[in-house]
Amino acid sequence: MDEEYDVIVLGTGLKECILSGLLSVDGLKVLHMDRNDYYGGESASLNLIQLWKRFRGNDKPPAHLGSSRDYNVDMIPKFMMANGNLVRVLIHTDVTKYLYFKAVDGSYVFNKGKVHKVPATDMEALKSPLMGIFEKRRARKFFIYVQNYEDSDPKTHEGMDLTRVTTRELIAKYGLDDNTMDFIGHALALHRDDRYLNEPALDTVKRMKLYAESLARFQGGSPYIYPLYGLGELPQAFARLSAVYGGTYMLNKPECKVEFDEEGKVAGVTSEGETAKCKKVVCDPSYLTNKVRKVGRVARAIAIMSHPIPSTDESHSVQVVLPQKQLGRRSDMYLFCCSYTHNVAPKGKFIAFVSTEAETDHPEVELKPGIDLLGPVDEIFFDMYDRYEPVNEPSLDNCFISTSYDATTHFESTVTDVLNMYTMITGKVLDLSVDLSAASAAEE
Repeated sequence: MDEEYDVIVLGTGLKECILSGLLSVDGLKVLHMDRNDYYGGESASLNLIQLWKRFRGNDKPPAHLGSSRDYNVDMIPKFMMANGNLVRVLIHTDVTKYLYFKAVDGSYVFNKGKVHKVPATDMEALKSPLMGIFEKRRARKFFIYVQNYEDSDPKTHEGMDLTRVTTRELIAKYGLDDNTMDFIGHALALHRDDRYLNEPALDTVKRMKLYAESLARFQGGSPYIYPLYGLGELPQAFARLSAVYGGTYMLNKPECKVEFDEEGKVAGVTSEGETAKCKKVVCDPSYLTNKVRKVGRVARAIAIMSHPIPSTDESHSVQVVLPQKQLGRRSDMYLFCCSYTHNVAPKGKFIAFVSTEAETDHPEVELKPGIDLLGPVDEIFFDMYDRYEPVNEPSLDNCFISTSYDATTHFESTVTDVLNMYTMITGKVLDLSVDLSAASAAEE
């Protein structure tokens, strides 16, 4: 332990594990520690006994739910966009050789009290019950524009500079109504609120393209993929990767106190009386509480069920986005469901999550619109956690702190944070031009 490292990473949450893997692959000497005796930190994956301990205070789950170890319940469940940046990062580090993915069955949106499949292409737009006949034609034209749009080819821009034109102006050009924009903005482009309408349209167009390309890649019912046995596999895969490159992992290290020199720069980390020296520290907010501020709270419910979510075409894995406007809220609500087909529960069992940025102190009441879509549940747990973001200046103290996980049920915002942190730590931009076919191992 009394050695010197380039970087010490504290916490084995997903963000920390990805960074530890990227830095190890770059040839840095990395020590990775966690105060817990399990991988994953906030983004851990629990079996049934662990779930009961955490939410019910005892370790006696009812026998009818089946064997505890057949459950892998992700505390921060998020699907991956098949062509998204997280998959690119996984391929870049070659960690994909430790993981098997399976396509997610369905992507849905809540609109006017009902759950509908999200139309992602011009052909699906024509079939969707979300729009009337004239609106369908307008939406189809818009989808074709987005599908054909290429940054580098001005002929596809139709005379518009999308770095200047706002999303609202682009939509007006195609004459789309608010209802159509609501599902495009929130369920396709995956914006978390309506600020995007007044921002340059390029970001929204790129997000829509990513969705459509990801959907085409697996030919499934959604653009998402998810690892077999759940996300708990990811931190462990990165731990293996790090070991291959000479990184060191230590779990169950109490305290993990960050030490500073007289200039306020990181000098090392002390645990159990021993100090490991280092130049930089990467950690989650819980390891440096005096360098972060609270920015919000997430309310969530975790349900164990014996059936798929109604109105999702019997999907065994599915995301449903409930846009804020449909609920009269300030932020979207997300519904995530996964089951025995992804090996996260015993045969016949489904695990559903409802999450949102909390606007009250009553998760049971606040999450009701999402819970009402689940149908009968065998068990349900409610939880709230605080979200933090760093307020330090990394160039002064060499501390690189991740932002807490948000309420979204997909990884796009998480991986943006990781890539920004990577650039701050190394001064480099990660090259994500990879062969995407490397992550298609377990389509079936």
